[in-house]
Amino acid sequence: MMLAALQPIQQQIRRAEIAHRRTENAVNLLAVSKTKPASLIALAYRAGLRHFGENYVQEALAKQACLSAFDITWHFIGPIQSNKTKALATHFDWVHSVDELKIAERLSVQRPSHLAPLNVCIQVNISNETSKSGITLAQLPQFVAEIETLPNLALRGVMAIPAPQSTFNAQREPYRQLVTQVNALNHPLLTEFSFGMSDDLDAAIAEGATWVRIGTALFGARN
Repeated sequence: MMLAALQPIQQQIRRAEIAHRRTENAVNLLAVSKTKPASLIALAYRAGLRHFGENYVQEALAKQACLSAFDITWHFIGPIQSNKTKALATHFDWVHSVDELKIAERLSVQRPSHLAPLNVCIQVNISNETSKSGITLAQLPQFVAEIETLPNLALRGVMAIPAPQSTFNAQREPYRQLVTQVNALNHPLLTEFSFGMSDDLDAAIAEGATWVRIGTALFGARN
């Protein structure tokens, strides 16, 4: 299923880039491999994918050990627990879900000196849902100022998971709000927009996504 699904997803991304006047290859496909076995990630790698997103630290570490021979860029996209920051700082290339200064400070302190600064995105709770992590839009300017002082982090952009919507225009609106707020900051480091999943891929690309996180459409229903 995965290999058959990959090309249609890549074609869908390219069609959306064209339709919304995005630069070719402006949108990166992040394969969300949570709950999927290392063997399936290996198949996806051989099909050309290099970026994989995981939500659960221990599960991800086990897969990384199995796949150490592969040149994979690992992204953490789940909620962050304080007792997992050392593992994240040591074993991941990107963390998309930073939403507390305490967590950011721990990631910076615990990033090994022989590694490049850890790429991080700030998670914004764009729909103000109590069930989801993330700062508010109003908190974004202050949080950006705090994150960029941390020496071993490379602030790259923002991440969001808005509430599901049933129409294309409704899906676009929260992303538009977030991009407008980020652009108003006119901050040179905030260039990455990690948003859009299987169900709202086109809307996310229309509003400026640079990383789309695709799991179900690529690998099938989660285990």
